[in-house]
Amino acid sequence: MNSLKYLRLPGGCSARGRGPRPTVFALAAVCVAFARVQVAEPFTLYYNERPPYLVKSAHDDKVTGLTADPAAKAVEAAGFVPRWTALPSTRQLATLREDQVPACAVGWFKNHERELSFKFTKPIYRDKPTVAIARSDFEARSGKLTEVVQQPGLRILVKDKYSYGPWIDALLARTRPQTVSTTEENVQMVRMIAGDRADIMFSSQEEAQYLLAQSSVSGTAVKVLRFDDMPQGEKRYLMCSRTVPDETIQRFDKAITFE
Repeated sequence: MNSLKYLRLPGGCSARGRGPRPTVFALAAVCVAFARVQVAEPFTLYYNERPPYLVKSAHDDKVTGLTADPAAKAVEAAGFVPRWTALPSTRQLATLREDQVPACAVGWFKNHERELSFKFTKPIYRDKPTVAIARSDFEARSGKLTEVVQQPGLRILVKDKYSYGPWIDALLARTRPQTVSTTEENVQMVRMIAGDRADIMFSSQEEAQYLLAQSSVSGTAVKVLRFDDMPQGEKRYLMCSRTVPDETIQRFDKAITFE
């Protein structure tokens, strides 16, 4: 009869049994793997459901999409378990700025003002060129946004404290068109356009058709405009609180494969 073998392993786990040494070692390997799963810490990822970037699963707490997938991969590769936490965009900014717990918001643009308050990973995705959603009766007098923003009487609907990327942000700051600011999410903003609260709003090309479908407005009430002078879309990042250690950011970066 084989002698009783007992192995005590890290994390309060042990392997014990009678049998050949390979069997005991196999039990030990399973036990070590279990211990590693146990010690994986959760890491908070803030998101606002926004297909096709961030889509909440109907079956569990997972979030998938164009920015969700690389974000989850980076967090998991760094040894954490993603803890997806839904928050409106303005709340994400405020919560990260409070800097009380290590956390990141998924898929944000980077600009100078934000770099003063937050830490950023490497980019996780890059948008296609930005488009505009406009009322169907709005007449753009040019195919260039730099000229359209100077049309007399133009009203641009913008989200409060939101960046549309350095190129559009700089264009609006330079030309100072009339803007209508809101804290509403993008689907409601489309309804505001259809209701003549403003003439145009900006949207990523990836998201535009989803917004039109989800807004429940008439298919003849709004339209999508594309501009000849619009540059390539902006890069999106994990935007993190200052509490996140630099070493953790570096571990995220190592797992990010965006080129």
